[in-house]
Amino acid sequence: MAKQAARPTVAAPKPLEEKTISTNRQARYEYEILSQFEAGIVLTGSEIKSVRAGRVNLREAYVRVERGEAWLVGAHISPYEHAGYTLQEPDRPRKLLLHNSEIVTLRIQTQTKGLTIVPLRLYLKGRRAKVEIAVGRGKKLYDKRATMAERDARRDMEQRQREYERS
Repeated sequence: MAKQAARPTVAAPKPLEEKTISTNRQARYEYEILSQFEAGIVLTGSEIKSVRAGRVNLREAYVRVERGEAWLVGAHISPYEHAGYTLQEPDRPRKLLLHNSEIVTLRIQTQTKGLTIVPLRLYLKGRRAKVEIAVGRGKKLYDKRATMAERDARRDMEQRQREYERS
């Protein structure tokens, strides 16, 4: 009888590591988040180097859906210092990579219900840059006050619990 060759074992793929580059903390304060999506982002070579260096600002950014494509508008990615002669505009619109069904969902929600799409964070997943976007409804002033009161109460409870555990 001939010996059968042992099959090589295939190791389970490692989960991709996520490293958050920039967060839009103001978005959670300004908007009530209804649903979230993960989108890839189209960047040039010098832009991805600047992203890896953490030179990104999402504070005034938003997502616009036009002609079946999603665009990240208002995100500031500073120019890379060691880039060659072709410098990119820091605030240019950047295309987001989403499935067609997700783009249709986003377009319908923003047109019919008066909602908006905001980026929550930009992060690296493996070697790729990703943007976490969310559909949100703008909060009223009293909603913002309630959020602040809830946050202060939670912080106060945690502080009292720490004091209680020390004694």
